[in-house]
Amino acid sequence: LAEILPQGDVVIEFTHPEPSLAHLKAVADAGKAMVLGTTGFSPAQLAEVRALGARTRLVFAPNMAVGVNLMFKVVADIAKVLSEGYDVEIVEAHHRLKKDAPSGTALKLAQVIAQALDRDLEKVGVYARHGIIGERTPAEIGIQTVRAGDIVGEHTVLFGGIGERLEITHRAHSRDNFARGAVRAAAWIVGQAPGLYDMQDVLGLK
Repeated sequence: LAEILPQGDVVIEFTHPEPSLAHLKAVADAGKAMVLGTTGFSPAQLAEVRALGARTRLVFAPNMAVGVNLMFKVVADIAKVLSEGYDVEIVEAHHRLKKDAPSGTALKLAQVIAQALDRDLEKVGVYARHGIIGERTPAEIGIQTVRAGDIVGEHTVLFGGIGERLEITHRAHSRDNFARGAVRAAAWIVGQAPGLYDMQDVLGLK
């Protein structure tokens, strides 16, 4: 990486947390920009990513697909309207080789919904259920994980009320969607001031 950094403006990174952090440090030290789509960071690693992002130009997003990033905005708006009397569940499915669970995209969906509902995800997030657990509490945000075959990526947010159910689903049929979004983010970040951005910034959704 050190050999090629002087030749370019932006590094696009989709690997694993440890190498991603090392590469981000190198990018920041070189005064370059990065588009970072790696997921699975620990809380301490996330804090380091944010600190490094503050002194370089960084687009950090768990999913670069345009449709998913529109989904983040849509589900937040829906959650505000359906804040009373509707249960929220998130179901994500990926290929058998994916190492982290739930997916970064599912966690982001849960975070934006929790924020829209003024809830603390640390307190209301429920990650799978088993056994005699009692009734579901109204504030819960459930997150369920499926791992099977070669599923590229599927995320559904379910708002369940009495007598009706609203589901918002995004299905990725090809990883090309992620690549196109990352290239779009790379072209955008070059002209920005130093700071930490996400795909909502890139797409003008904020």
